[in-house]
Amino acid sequence: MNKVINYLDKLYPNPKPQLNSNNSFEFLIAVVLSAQCTDVKVNKVIKVLFEKYDINSLAFAKISDLEQILKPLGMYRKKSIYIKNIANKIIDNNYIIPNNMKDLIKLDGVGRKVANVVMAQLYNKSCMPVDTHILRISKRLGIANDKDNAYIVEKKLVTVFSESKLNKLHLQLISFGRQICTARKPKCSECELKDICIYEKKS
Repeated sequence: MNKVINYLDKLYPNPKPQLNSNNSFEFLIAVVLSAQCTDVKVNKVIKVLFEKYDINSLAFAKISDLEQILKPLGMYRKKSIYIKNIANKIIDNNYIIPNNMKDLIKLDGVGRKVANVVMAQLYNKSCMPVDTHILRISKRLGIANDKDNAYIVEKKLVTVFSESKLNKLHLQLISFGRQICTARKPKCSECELKDICIYEKKS
């Protein structure tokens, strides 16, 4: 685990979230919209969305209008409903975004991964959101088993890595998964973790 941490620290000493936002509410919406979609697409849509709406006007927006803006994203019809409902619930909560898993997952479109991202980035809580990149890397490094789901992988990562490292590690693993340990044709020849990697197809 120390080798993983040291290598990722060398590659990504100061990792930052890739989603753009101007405030906490915009960040929450961006994370919800990022499900099954690239950050690049979300950033383009978010720019258009929040040039037209703030939290108050979003709560009263027509779903058809939101669908037109969100159309470049996957599941845009559901997401249009989600973000309008989220706006209403946050307003009803005195404009406060929940800071715990129990209340966050009550928001439409917010599952465990989204809730962990929000808690980590908005409230600096030690969390390990598990996306497809982290799921893949954890299995290739032997931290998790092939059949483990995201929840099991999250629990294993929280167990083996120091709590103080989790938030930074989450962002580092995502960048590592996008740039080096890719789903197809991982760049094993340049990876310093290849000697501890158990990926059967590593080059």
